[in-house]
Amino acid sequence: MKIVLAEKVSPATLAILEKEPGWNCVTADKITDLHAELADADALIVRSAVQADAALLAAAPKLRIIGRAGVGVDNIDAPEATRRGIVVMNTPGANAVAVAEFTLGLMIAMCRDIPRANATMHASKWDKKSLQGSELRGKTLGIVGCGRIGLEVARRANAFGMTVLGYDPFIAPVIARENSITLVPIDEIFSSSDFLSLHVGLTPQTEGLINKTSLAIMKKGVRIINCARGELIVDEALASSVKSGHVSGAALDVFRHEPLHKSPTPSPYIGLDNVLLSPHIAGSTDEAQEAIGIQLANQVRDFLKLGVVQNAVNVASLSEEEYAELSPYIEMADRLGRLLGHATGTGTGNTSLGQVEGISLTYNGRLAQLKTDLLRNAAIAGILHGADGVNRINASAAAADRGIRVQEEKREHVPGGTGATLQLTIHWARKSAASSTESARGHQGQDRGEWTALATVLHGHSPRLLSYDGIDIEAELTGTLIIIRNHDVPGVIGRIGTILGEAQLNIASFALGRRRAATEPGAPQALAAIQLDKLDINAAVPRALEKAVAELRRVPAITSVRVVDLPAL
Repeated sequence: MKIVLAEKVSPATLAILEKEPGWNCVTADKITDLHAELADADALIVRSAVQADAALLAAAPKLRIIGRAGVGVDNIDAPEATRRGIVVMNTPGANAVAVAEFTLGLMIAMCRDIPRANATMHASKWDKKSLQGSELRGKTLGIVGCGRIGLEVARRANAFGMTVLGYDPFIAPVIARENSITLVPIDEIFSSSDFLSLHVGLTPQTEGLINKTSLAIMKKGVRIINCARGELIVDEALASSVKSGHVSGAALDVFRHEPLHKSPTPSPYIGLDNVLLSPHIAGSTDEAQEAIGIQLANQVRDFLKLGVVQNAVNVASLSEEEYAELSPYIEMADRLGRLLGHATGTGTGNTSLGQVEGISLTYNGRLAQLKTDLLRNAAIAGILHGADGVNRINASAAAADRGIRVQEEKREHVPGGTGATLQLTIHWARKSAASSTESARGHQGQDRGEWTALATVLHGHSPRLLSYDGIDIEAELTGTLIIIRNHDVPGVIGRIGTILGEAQLNIASFALGRRRAATEPGAPQALAAIQLDKLDINAAVPRALEKAVAELRRVPAITSVRVVDLPAL
């Protein structure tokens, strides 16, 4: 395993990764050509200087994860990483205390005019009378964004005797109550706050949140603190409000263009004495940087060793406990997808049935209560198995690129249902009347159709097929499987056994299901799932199995035969 640490990290961060046997950690001081170093790298760790753009990612064909030591991921092309199946992780919350303390420090600095007091003293002026300030006690603090940092700010503001209002559509009311935060609409935050502190990420909804309209709503004399993202504020509007006296002061640690001299126009804040400016240092403490590095190293290690996805920005994150519960079902979903995908040839280019138009997933029972993003991606990746570059990170994007519609449904309570099951359906459209022998039998004259299967996990680790194409059957989803559809007439099972025996193919297990559908004419239908002893079929099916399949397809009662190779358990 090769991990490239493209920027300086703490010794503790490096120690966590170097502790793993066989892991090669390349540190920034040893890198002369980053593109060349990434040619065989599994993981890349950056801070804010390295630009992980499309060109850099193209030089890293094996890369599985990019870890950002910090929160912002502007320097990482997350959509391109997703397309390439690379997880992008950051470290939110590791510097929460540092940012919260800095936020309170800025508030105190503004209301006590500490910067001017310092400047006048250094200028040999004793200007005590003009430096009378105000207290935080009894004032109202409005917090926009009550995540980890917002909550830390609220706890410290409570200690100062402030009234705390909060706006965050994603916080649980009980968490707000526990931290003495009164949740209110954002317009009330604007109209009621003496201090307004921003702690939200940058989204289309939050960009330009502080603008001419929102500033007009605010209480005269409000003080604004931004330690989140510079793009949250329309700079010209805030500077104008400060100059007019409507906004009493502002403290800004982040900017739309960093450093300020990179701005195409001069910053409107330069020269405004009641605007405090700092160079993005709210989270820059020794303790915070150590915590960030350690957290990131643990996240990268857990992903590479266990597959646990934490604090990802381009795929759903799971805690270690959540992953432990969901992991067997993720593997089951992949195998179920491979089983159904083999019918259509989606991953290999073979078009047994034609073009896949849609994929439907129904999560039943306990699965409906869990985070299912990785479960969905695993099923899609299984269906598209063999397609270039598709994995469990980029599977949904790969399906969208191919024009495949994906629908999901959750059913916590299923009448007569037990445990946790996943129902997976592939909706297909045949390209022409002429199709393969296998798909033509039983499907002639249809332009569209579907394959459906239901599966679960038994004993906490064993993925099991429960039904396939409308027929109940129980078969372990592992190893080399021969799936046979046939008319339920005497002699078929014996003929199957004879053909496989003559080919020297030993049957490890034989599962049988049967039904008579009122809509299907002729004999009742049966389904067999036959597991063979371990075969090495890698790139091509062995000649013996190939001949046996051809012989099975010549049996009049058999309507279809498919060989599916699944990973061994």
